[in-house]
Amino acid sequence: MTDAHPPRLAHRMADIESFQVMDLLARARVLEGQGRDIIHMEIGEPDFPTPEPITAAAQRALAEGKTHYTPALGLPALREAIAGFYRQRYGVGVSPERIIITPGASGALLLALGVLLNPGEKVLLADPGYPCNRHFVRFLDGAARAVPVDADTAWQLAPHHIERYWDSQTVAAMVASPSNPTGTLLGRQELAALAGAVAARGGTLIADEIYHGLTYGEHAVSALEVAEEAFVINSFSKYFQMTGWRLGWLVVPEGYVREVEKLAQNLFIAPSTPAQYAALAAFEPETLAILEARRAEFQRRRDYLVPALRELGFDVPLTPQGAFYIYADCSRLAADSRQFSRDLLEQAGVAVTPGADFGSHHPERYLRFAYTTDLARLQEGVERIRRLMEEMGKNRTA
Repeated sequence: MTDAHPPRLAHRMADIESFQVMDLLARARVLEGQGRDIIHMEIGEPDFPTPEPITAAAQRALAEGKTHYTPALGLPALREAIAGFYRQRYGVGVSPERIIITPGASGALLLALGVLLNPGEKVLLADPGYPCNRHFVRFLDGAARAVPVDADTAWQLAPHHIERYWDSQTVAAMVASPSNPTGTLLGRQELAALAGAVAARGGTLIADEIYHGLTYGEHAVSALEVAEEAFVINSFSKYFQMTGWRLGWLVVPEGYVREVEKLAQNLFIAPSTPAQYAALAAFEPETLAILEARRAEFQRRRDYLVPALRELGFDVPLTPQGAFYIYADCSRLAADSRQFSRDLLEQAGVAVTPGADFGSHHPERYLRFAYTTDLARLQEGVERIRRLMEEMGKNRTA
């Protein structure tokens, strides 16, 4: 019997790393299987179930046999509903023809990059930022240019970053507001200035708005309010709490609709039909009332956890304005956030995400805390971290 040959892999696979938060979640599940109680502050998924009006709409659609393909661009009624949502929430008139329904926000990003990016061309991205974005660029044989950002620009790209890092191979810049992992927003003036800097260089702005709706104390500005030519990505996963339904959307400039449609036909055929019928109920007043009550609960959690972490010795220079994340500097407490996250999981039963998941700009200093569990569990998690740190302190002085 001969030795098995190693698998033949495409070169791109050397540049595409595992999504560490999912690896960490898998380890947490192993510990739970051994009887450990784990407090989950690592996963970016709302702990609330999908609102009942949405699931009821899906059940009706299934009972009525609505399980066949829809058009590749999505149900016309859903595209109309999203256009109405933009008019109501943002005061922006977006033609339904420009709205493409996609298999999750990931499907939307794949379509956007697919029609914009040639091999070797660059996309500017904030570092820290959502890791899958840079991997999508690499998958299409582009080059993700990670731009180091800090708290002085709310961990967001700014016009001076565009001026410094844009070159002849750069074709787009991608922003996220609210951001993962930092929860920060781009205000209207900042977003307009950034869009102007990109447009002045003949580039395209791609805006990730999947956490819109989950903001606390201020309104999230859509890129469509300041830049009609932007590509805007959104999702039913976060605010609408439909993570497992895998449904999102993409707003494109008018001239790109047919090209995106061709790509969608070939890559996806169509988004999930039951999920689309379910999403029709997402914009109903009854559903929005449920979502707003849950948004208020996320704010209560944030308002507890930020000062609690600061009291423990974490540095949180900016209170997050949206999403459900806190990006906390742990350098006063530990030399390496990756090892610290392992210690928290294995010894304290608290799962948090190390900064290494989000880029290469001082990742060893940061942990991301997700307040996607109820307040009592967050309080227990903070107490466990406190006890572990006290134990570590005793060991150092022993």
